[in-house]
Amino acid sequence: MKRLFLAAIAVAAPAWAQLDPPAWTRPIPPVRLIGAIDYVGTEGLAAYLIRTRDGAILIDATMAENVPAIERNIRALGVKLRDVKLILVSHAHFDHAAGLTAMRRDTGAQVVAGAGDAEALETGIPPGETTYGVIRFPAVPVARRVRDGDRVTLGGTTLRAVATPGHTPGCTTWTMKIARGGRPLDVVFPCSVTVAGNRLFGNTRYPGIAQDYRASIARLAALPADVVLPAHPEMADVLERAKTGRLVAPGLLRQIVLKARDDFDREFLRQGRVAK
Repeated sequence: MKRLFLAAIAVAAPAWAQLDPPAWTRPIPPVRLIGAIDYVGTEGLAAYLIRTRDGAILIDATMAENVPAIERNIRALGVKLRDVKLILVSHAHFDHAAGLTAMRRDTGAQVVAGAGDAEALETGIPPGETTYGVIRFPAVPVARRVRDGDRVTLGGTTLRAVATPGHTPGCTTWTMKIARGGRPLDVVFPCSVTVAGNRLFGNTRYPGIAQDYRASIARLAALPADVVLPAHPEMADVLERAKTGRLVAPGLLRQIVLKARDDFDREFLRQGRVAK
């Protein structure tokens, strides 16, 4: 099934969103990013750990087989698994959500997700219709369903949920502010706006998908962002930028999103011709 999914991505997604499948499960050591934010994911799928005075927040758990590697990275940073209090979800697709059940079990953390994806997470059935079929994942209870503008706070650290539906109905971009050298910075964990096999026409499970994509693309393009940390790290060269000290990159999010808009427009026209 994974091969079918990746084949669909290769057809439907832009070149910068295409992935080398082995990278999704290839473990790497944790990477210090910026402020209290660390990278604890695999080479090709991001999981971000945010340390606070009252515990830690994890953004995404990626695939089920990656959970042991993510947990090793968390412990390597001196954080106990039981100190992870919240797991924030970007969206309900198997490559970002299949590890949630195991991570929740091992940490005792509460799962927080966009309201539009809560049912998918609690049933293990991804939302919408795709060209590659249905790839299920372990169901997980959602402790809190967030909507646009909701805030999640732990130990004096606050993240804001920005609803950016399209890729999934509850696709949630998370934002937070940090200070660096006395300068405030906007950090954005953008949810994907790639088509990646989503049906843009005749999607009976998600009839408003195309309109949501367009609205979210416009919203993300205008979002203040000094640091961009996406769910697929290569989309913003996160690991390379961290290594070379170039994580602060105003304008990068807009550049990424405008490229995604062009790719969306091409795919919309292609699917429209096929649908006629």
